[in-house]
Amino acid sequence: MELVKLKSGSILEEKEGYSRIVALDNWIFMSLTAGRDYKTRAMPETAIEQARQAMKNVEGALEAVGSSLADVVRRRIFIPRQEDVPEVMAYMGEKFRGISPASCVSCGPLGGPEYLFEIEITAYRGAGALAVKNLSISL
Repeated sequence: MELVKLKSGSILEEKEGYSRIVALDNWIFMSLTAGRDYKTRAMPETAIEQARQAMKNVEGALEAVGSSLADVVRRRIFIPRQEDVPEVMAYMGEKFRGISPASCVSCGPLGGPEYLFEIEITAYRGAGALAVKNLSISL
């Protein structure tokens, strides 16, 4: 078994001592990921543009460890401004349609006022290739 720790170029990874991804066997745990372009350091000004960039960051990191969005089993989404929720979550619906991971959406403050969207992912390498048994209940 191998423990993989992936860095993505965020200056905070070194400063704060964390990895973008820690993968153990087929489990992939991704740190909270913002909508900043880690190469240019540019941060979009709107929540939807931050969500789009964050998803590029997520998909690139997953690809680097042999995975993809299809393998995501849980997502945690943070959108500090409630007025941004409908547009951002419609976009998330497009990105995760057919994958349907467990999900949490929170509208609390993030690390600074420039952060309008962040996402945390848990994936299991190969999950996207498994047969799915869909169940429905009435609660």
